Amino acid sequence: MAFGKWQTRSLSRRQLIAAFFGLLAFLAFVGYALDRAFEQAAEQSVKSRMQGYAIAYAAGIDVDVTGALLPPVLAPDRRLEMPGSGLYVQIVQPGGTWSSISAMRVKLPQGKMLPLQEEVFDGPLRITAEGDVLGTQVYRYGRSFAMEYGDGQQARYTVYVIEDTRPFRALMNVFRQYMWRYLLLAGLVLILLQMLALRWSLLPFRRVVSELSQVKQGRARQMTGAHPRELAPLVGSINELIESERNNLQRQRNVMSDLAHSLKTPLAVMRSQLDAHEDEATLRAGFNAQLSRMNDIVGYQLGRARAGGHSLYATPIEVQKYAEEISMGLEKVYAQKGILCEFEVDESARFYGEPGDLQELLGNLLENAFKWANSRVLLTIERLESRAGLRPGLLIAVDDDGPGIEPEKIHLVLQRGVRGDERVQGHGIGLSIVQDIMHNYSGLLNVGRSQELGGARFEASIPPEGERSAKHAG
Repeated sequence: MAFGKWQTRSLSRRQLIAAFFGLLAFLAFVGYALDRAFEQAAEQSVKSRMQGYAIAYAAGIDVDVTGALLPPVLAPDRRLEMPGSGLYVQIVQPGGTWSSISAMRVKLPQGKMLPLQEEVFDGPLRITAEGDVLGTQVYRYGRSFAMEYGDGQQARYTVYVIEDTRPFRALMNVFRQYMWRYLLLAGLVLILLQMLALRWSLLPFRRVVSELSQVKQGRARQMTGAHPRELAPLVGSINELIESERNNLQRQRNVMSDLAHSLKTPLAVMRSQLDAHEDEATLRAGFNAQLSRMNDIVGYQLGRARAGGHSLYATPIEVQKYAEEISMGLEKVYAQKGILCEFEVDESARFYGEPGDLQELLGNLLENAFKWANSRVLLTIERLESRAGLRPGLLIAVDDDGPGIEPEKIHLVLQRGVRGDERVQGHGIGLSIVQDIMHNYSGLLNVGRSQELGGARFEASIPPEGERSAKHAG
């Protein structure tokens, strides 16, 4: 439960908590390191000072003819002449030990003779004075000396300088107070800088969230703007997902409108057969054919909704068979106009794709021509040759003897939901369906004036396989 709660914490809070504990550990380590370094440096300073006292005191010592040591008349530090001052000198000889006046009523730790020119520094050691039960801690420095007297004889002795640690501890306490005070101040400044740096670092994330919110609210189509390199792939993926969802939604809408448009012609054929009062057998046969076609249309549109393209290895389909079935149905729908549909079909022409795509392509082009023609429609189907071993292309052209389309209106009639003449019944999506199919097959739809019939000419061309691959590569 606690782990799950931690997972839901914001990135900024996680970073601040991590930075806080990391900084706490860092400051603790730095404080400990500085404390140890200063303590060692202070101890070294104490040792150097006590070494100077020992050398200065030894320089003032004299010896008589019997080898007895004579203390210096003037001590190097006046505290050595003040009882209980905290600075003491102890001289150790083979025959006994001598202590400075400051060591009166103080029990010093007994030193030992050291080898010549050897020194020692130790502590803290505990000493006690009269009336002092707890005692006092001291540092001790010792060094061995030798002095000649008489006929080349040598008097050896060891000088110990002993100093109270209280000044040292007072210095350490002052240093630690200021050190932790400044470290705490530095920690607060670093936390503040970390918060500012974190806010600046997370600014791109907040921008991403803001842009995504604008997309969700419909104020923007996709996430734009400059993003850091680390976020660019994420933003690109989100944009691709948004565009994919938008395309899927648009495709679903188009499929529904295309389905309604595709079912319109079979329904119109069935209506014309009912109005013609044909016999039952003919009516049944015609209805079965149209119902079969409607079933194929529904299956094709549903498959088109699931997929987004066409098969690369489709079985070749004979075009003329489908063209004849569609034209016969349209002749019944537009029987009152008495339209004659003529064919100029290359029998070797084949469509390499889905049968439903071919039906939609022929059906929409022919229906548009029947709708605008006065009396004649011409369907031309040609095979577009390709290199050996590659699939050929296909040209489907439909001409009519209607009024044609003004050049400035061609781009309008190719738009989904736009009709060439609002007075003519229709949904305005037939030609857009043709364009979608042409796009899937890397084809092209051209609209112009028919040289043979004088009306409009719609020319749908699917390039041969080699040219199609080159187009995709481009």
